[in-house]
Amino acid sequence: MAATAVRYLRSVGAPTSAGAPATAPATGPALDPATDRAAPAPRPALRAVREDERAPLDPAAFRDVLGHFASGVTVITAPASGTDSAPAGFACQSFASLSLDPPLVTFMVARTSTTWPRIARAGVFCVNVLGADQEGLCRAFAVSGADKFAGVSHAPAPVTGSPRLAGVPAWIDCTVRAVHTGGDHLIVVGQVTALGTAPEAAGPGPLLFHRGAFGHLASCAGLRDE
Repeated sequence: MAATAVRYLRSVGAPTSAGAPATAPATGPALDPATDRAAPAPRPALRAVREDERAPLDPAAFRDVLGHFASGVTVITAPASGTDSAPAGFACQSFASLSLDPPLVTFMVARTSTTWPRIARAGVFCVNVLGADQEGLCRAFAVSGADKFAGVSHAPAPVTGSPRLAGVPAWIDCTVRAVHTGGDHLIVVGQVTALGTAPEAAGPGPLLFHRGAFGHLASCAGLRDE
């Protein structure tokens, strides 16, 4: 929910170690000589990973190997909130379903993203699943510093009011349930509040991204979840 996102925003720059006590040590905190009050504990610097935790991998090789995994393409949107006068959105490949009971989904976003703080302030988002003929829509939301919604038709999702883009095969309306750190990315978990498909959802199939390029399904044999 919004409170979860607010807690995340407030915690940036002040993570605590797993299992660390939330209270002061038994010996008592140090006193500030100027005020004779307990001095606030210094906030540790936010970090993604320590140098001794880094695997000896070439980043280019990492990207190349992981690029063999084809992914779907979505646009994550959120309504205007707080001081934001316009809705927010960005193109996202790292979306996935997470849980059936309760219904949860997840996506990953870079910690350097300028769009994520706006989504976090809203506390809600809509996942717009793109079809094979919507590469242009994906590119529009992949740019930075532009009006991504210019010329894009959309309507408010039924529960959160997040922009539901016109013509997408499927959409999932969500509230922010939790935010976790994952290296140089954040792992956002959303609780599904509504979802649906378009009548033409069975049309051209999904938009895919594979090895740095867009693509689509030529055929789809039956695949069961076993």
